[in-house]
Amino acid sequence: MVREISISLYLFVFSIFFHIFKLYPQKQKSTFVASFGDNVLFTLKELEKHGDEQVIILKTAQCKVDFTDQPHRIVLQFEPSRPFDWLRSIYHLATSSHIFVDNYFGFLAVAEFREDVQCTQLWHAAGAIKQFGLRDPSIQNRSARALKRFQQVYDRFTHVVVGSDKMAHIFQQSFGLDDQHMLRTGIPRTDFFFDDAAQQIVTSQLTEQYPVIQEKKVILYAPTFRDQELHVAKLALDFEKLYKCLKDDYVLFLRLHPAVRDSWDNPYPDFIYDVSSIQDVNHLLIVTDILVSDYSSIPFEFALLERPMIFFAYDLAEYSRTRGFWEDYENMVPGPVVHTTDALIHVLKNGEFHLNDVRQFAKTWNEYSTGNSSENLVKALYKRVERSK
Repeated sequence: MVREISISLYLFVFSIFFHIFKLYPQKQKSTFVASFGDNVLFTLKELEKHGDEQVIILKTAQCKVDFTDQPHRIVLQFEPSRPFDWLRSIYHLATSSHIFVDNYFGFLAVAEFREDVQCTQLWHAAGAIKQFGLRDPSIQNRSARALKRFQQVYDRFTHVVVGSDKMAHIFQQSFGLDDQHMLRTGIPRTDFFFDDAAQQIVTSQLTEQYPVIQEKKVILYAPTFRDQELHVAKLALDFEKLYKCLKDDYVLFLRLHPAVRDSWDNPYPDFIYDVSSIQDVNHLLIVTDILVSDYSSIPFEFALLERPMIFFAYDLAEYSRTRGFWEDYENMVPGPVVHTTDALIHVLKNGEFHLNDVRQFAKTWNEYSTGNSSENLVKALYKRVERSK
């Protein structure tokens, strides 16, 4: 009840200011609302290649991407705790010709854009293992008012960017939209995996920071954060056993949620490296030899590198019950599924990887992500860019 009252109050205030600012003339400008930021960054960089489009970036507190390297960009903190920036943000949302978002944003439920405004959902994942949106099992406990608000948000999207037909089908179910809303241009940030020069720069930087990657193979463990788990012990990995069995040939890179990271002391600093401070996970992926994941979306992009993956799903039954999967988990993921540290070590020692499955997985989920996704997206949304060529 308190949650719904707070949301309703926020949306009421937002709506008042939005309708006031909507009385101002519309301008040819693009406003990006960034929660994750990586797809936003690739899209706006491509847009900036084609002219003097005014670009505004509205950053939530969650977004760690730095957009200030170009002086012409307007970067605002889109938080009520920063009232001046927040009001300016609403003004830009009400007067822009193009809106981009990369997550679910409740304000869209009351942001009645002009008819010619394009609102494009960039999302933050190239694929999906667990259900979300209207298919998220947790929304069954939400009120009818909340469910109506969810659909109002999704109805605001004129386009949803996808990297595959399979993901397009998932978005249609998750957002309650038809296929005409799907924009099959590929995922902008995957362009990085086709840019050899950019990869060489990043590899050089990470090698300087972590020289050990030249000596040993890198295992990256990037688990999905569980709300009920606030310390590493709950992740069910036996670090002592991993250290004893793997330290001669491997190093373990950990990318952890802040709530986990802040409560953990590294017991083996010559074997375990906390890389959580590296914001762009794709940078980590290019120096990763083997990915250990569970239910996150990281494997969809890592598959482009055609390298081994192992799925450490120690709580598979419980997670499936509470979150829900789009299809049978063990048949979906492109690698062996293990439930214990011993099983994980066994797979690593014996090289029991499913590389053919990885290649097929990449082909299925990255169907339209072939190295020019950012360019395809900008051309599709800004017809004048195409004409200027």
